[in-house]
Amino acid sequence: MIRIILKDDVRRQLAALRRTDLPARERDRLEMVALSAAGWSPPRIAAHLGYCGHTVRAVLRGFQARGTAALTPGRSGPPPDRARRDRVAGLLRDLLGQRRTWTAGQLAAALVPQGVEIGPRQVRRYLRQLGAGYRRTANSLRHKQDPARVARAKVVLGNLKKKRRPAG
Repeated sequence: MIRIILKDDVRRQLAALRRTDLPARERDRLEMVALSAAGWSPPRIAAHLGYCGHTVRAVLRGFQARGTAALTPGRSGPPPDRARRDRVAGLLRDLLGQRRTWTAGQLAAALVPQGVEIGPRQVRRYLRQLGAGYRRTANSLRHKQDPARVARAKVVLGNLKKKRRPAG
């Protein structure tokens, strides 16, 4: 059975932590340690707090090994790959420096020859991180219109408008 025995200075430190505004997971871990110090068994603590017994034992072992640092849960998953993140950000900066309009899908496709395979959603995350503004392109046919035909159409439409009658 794992049992925590607290010294007076650690007990005061935990009491001070209890009075702060802790996230729920940290508060539960603090309660696990306090209940173990009060003589509760790990299965009883688990039943009381609604956790698995293995979780309670892991927290208590972590507290024995690392002290109050074990109350803060570690991040799950692998650590971020900073080198890859910087490489992708640099490639995106280079692409955005070109004189053209990009969509997130086009940027994702342009990164594939560079050896970077990410989706448009991830590209948008990188753009937000870079502070690059983006917006949808306007759906317009203005670039395909003949100016002379547009002017004639405006005249025809102007002639079709109802004329105002003079007040009588």
